[in-house]
Amino acid sequence: MSDDHDEGGHHPCREEFSEDPVGHTRTSAGMTVGELVEAYGDAGIGAADVHEAGDVLAEMFGNEDCTVFLSLAGAMVPAGMRRVVSDLIRDGYVDALVTTGANLTHDTIEAIGGKHHHGRTHDPEKSPREHDEGLRDEEVDRIYNVYLPQEHFAEFEGHLRAEVFPDLDGEGAVSIAELCTALGRANAEVNEREGIAEDAGVAAAAYEADVPIYCPAVQDSVLGLQAWMYGQTADFTLDALADMTELTDLAFAADDAGCLLVGGGVPKNFTLQTMLVTPRAYDYAVQVTMDPEATGGLSGATLEEARSWGKLERDARNASVYGDATVMLPLLVAAARERVE
Repeated sequence: MSDDHDEGGHHPCREEFSEDPVGHTRTSAGMTVGELVEAYGDAGIGAADVHEAGDVLAEMFGNEDCTVFLSLAGAMVPAGMRRVVSDLIRDGYVDALVTTGANLTHDTIEAIGGKHHHGRTHDPEKSPREHDEGLRDEEVDRIYNVYLPQEHFAEFEGHLRAEVFPDLDGEGAVSIAELCTALGRANAEVNEREGIAEDAGVAAAAYEADVPIYCPAVQDSVLGLQAWMYGQTADFTLDALADMTELTDLAFAADDAGCLLVGGGVPKNFTLQTMLVTPRAYDYAVQVTMDPEATGGLSGATLEEARSWGKLERDARNASVYGDATVMLPLLVAAARERVE
C-alpha cells in the first residue's frame, strides 16, 4: 500500500465521503410535489439546490415568529403565477410584498375582467421582426409567448380614474404603499361587483389581508405613467421615500425575518437593503433567479454576497435556485406548504 494511504485505504488528506453519498432520485405514480422535492435531496447539481431551497422555505413558512418579505420581479403575473402569490398572501405566509408596477398593472387588468392569452414567440412563416410588426398592426402586445390585447390598457386607465385615483385626490403627496392599498381595494370591489370569473388577484388579496405592498420603481410601469398623468390635473403625487419608514419599521419589529426573492431588479435589492438600517439581518433567504453572478449586477448577486453586506445573518439559512421562476416558484411553494400544512 502506498504511504499516501492509511490502513483503511483512505487518503489522509481527503474528505470523508461515506457520510453523504449521492443517491438516485426515484419517482412513482401518485407521489406529491413535496415528496419529489424531498427525493431531489438524494441527487446533485440543480436537484440538490431545489431540495435545499424547499427545506429553507418550509422552515421559514413554518416559523410563526418569522416576518416574511416576498420580492416579486419579472413578468410573473402575465405568465400565470398570479394565484400562487395571492394564495400565499391570503393564507398568511407573506407579511410584505415588494414588486413591480408592471406586475400590479397586469394583476389589475385580470381583476377587472381582462385576460392574457397564449401566444408564440415567432411565426415560422415570417421573420421575427415581421411577426412583431404584425402584432403591432393588430394592437396586441407580446410578453415572450404571452399576448395581451391593447384595449385592456384603456380599460385599466378607466378603472384607475374612476375607482382608484379619486380616493387619493386632494391628499397631495401619498406613499406608493397607499396607492397600492387603494388599488387593492378597488380591484376587490370591482371584481365582486362585476362578477368577474377570475380571482381578484394579488393587490386585492394584500388589501384584504392587510399586507402592505411596496413598489419602489412604480414609475417604470403603465401604473406609474397613469399616476403621473392624473397628477398633471389633480392634487395628487407620489412620495417615493415615504414607504421606507414603514418597511424599515416592519423589519425592526421582526423577531425573525425571511425573504423569498423571485427574480432580481429593484424589488430584490429594495427588500435586502432594508436590513442595512436595522440592528439585525435576514435569518432565512431563498432566491429564484436566472441572472448570472459574473456581470456584477445586483440581480445576479449571490446571497453569500448579501451576507458580506450584513443583509443576511452570519448563520442565516439561505439557498438559491437557478432556473425559470414560472417553473420553480410553484414547485417550491407547493413543497413548502405541503410540509408546513
